[in-house]
Amino acid sequence: MGLKIVQNFGGSFTLNPETQSVLFELLNSPEFVHQVATAAQCHQVEFTELMFQPVPYSEQTPKGMPREFEPYHESEDYLIINVPPNFMFKAKIFNPSRICVVYRKLS
Repeated sequence: MGLKIVQNFGGSFTLNPETQSVLFELLNSPEFVHQVATAAQCHQVEFTELMFQPVPYSEQTPKGMPREFEPYHESEDYLIINVPPNFMFKAKIFNPSRICVVYRKLS
């Protein structure tokens, strides 16, 4: 899957391939995937490689996310988490300062 570029309140963000690779490796690590599944109270989850930068709450963005991600927020089959700060640091991501990612719940 290619890099997901998300438009936000002031522009967009992109991750270089090396940075993205490190981040995705951390988000796909068995230990972290298990931790996410446990927190979500489900048997297993899968990282979808979808990500976005949170946006300010407004009438147009009542959930604090770009509109195209709201169906994931409203679905019982997906969960959205903030990337842990230590993952951001390990991947050397300093801008944006926060990224959210989408996981799919597996039965």
